[in-house]
Formats: sequence, C-alpha cells, structure tokens
Amino acid sequence: MKNASLAALFAAMGVSLSACVIAPQPPPATVAVGWHGDRYYDGHRYWERKEWEEHQQHEHGDHDQDRCPPGLEKQGRC
Repeated sequence: MKNASLAALFAAMGVSLSACVIAPQPPPATVAVGWHGDRYYDGHRYWERKEWEEHQQHEHGDHDQDRCPPGLEKQGRC
C-alpha cells in the first residue's frame, strides 16, 4: 500500500512539473511584411521611411516614384 501511494505521488509530481515547464513558454512571434508605425518590414529587415523610399527609387528608377510598398498595396491603402 505504501509503494502505491509513493508511485502515485511521484506520478503527480511529474505531471505538475511538466506543466510548469510548458506554461511559461511564450507563443512564437510572427511579423507581417508591411508598415509598422513609421518603419517598413520587407521580410528581412526594417527600413526607415526615407531609407525605404530611396531604396525603391534606386531599385525601380525615377519612373516608378509613385510606387506603393507591397504591404500597403495589399491592404488597399495606396
């Protein structure tokens, strides 16, 4: 009888300890492509607004000056 009580005690302790280890883990963070405040995230890095506009001008030339960033375009905000 004593062995059964000890086994039940250890099993209960194991379950409660495993729950304590799992509980404090935060959920994985996800960041969407697009504008976050005054910075643009392109999936790789954050850009300041002026830096992003210069990058887009350099990449697409002056003819595409009014180009909408992909994140805003998807949201219909351009």
